[in-house]
Amino acid sequence: MISVRRASTLDAPDMARLLNAIIERGGTTALTKPVTGGDMIDRMAAGAERAAWHVAENDGAILGFQWIGPYETLPPEACDIATFVQIGRTGLGIGSALFTATAKAAKELGYVWINATIRADNEGGLIYYQSRGFRDWHHDHGVRLENGMIVDKISKRYDL
Repeated sequence: MISVRRASTLDAPDMARLLNAIIERGGTTALTKPVTGGDMIDRMAAGAERAAWHVAENDGAILGFQWIGPYETLPPEACDIATFVQIGRTGLGIGSALFTATAKAAKELGYVWINATIRADNEGGLIYYQSRGFRDWHHDHGVRLENGMIVDKISKRYDL
């Protein structure tokens, strides 16, 4: 059974391993360089007063995680979101369970809407956010990733 709870710094190494598998596979995240548990702790600490991190787990094994937090190009009433689910475990309700907790946390933090920016070639990510009720509001064309790859990105908005 999948359970969702607030993430802690103790989860950082497992979240880094899950994320690194996704980065290594490529094609879905704009991240291109591996991360460490320490990197995850640093990310969790950045803007912590206006951020929320959740993990989905089964029998103590982390199956996915999701975070929201402020982003410099968004107005203060909006937060950015990122979702990562273990390879091979998508479509099993993990993302849905995470989003239920995250949307509640976003309201509690005083946000009015959530932004999700997804690579245009990430069909699974686009479908996931669309199925949650996000709608397109902005497109970025020709974005250069850290590894030099050029992608388009679609930003979707979810009004709380």
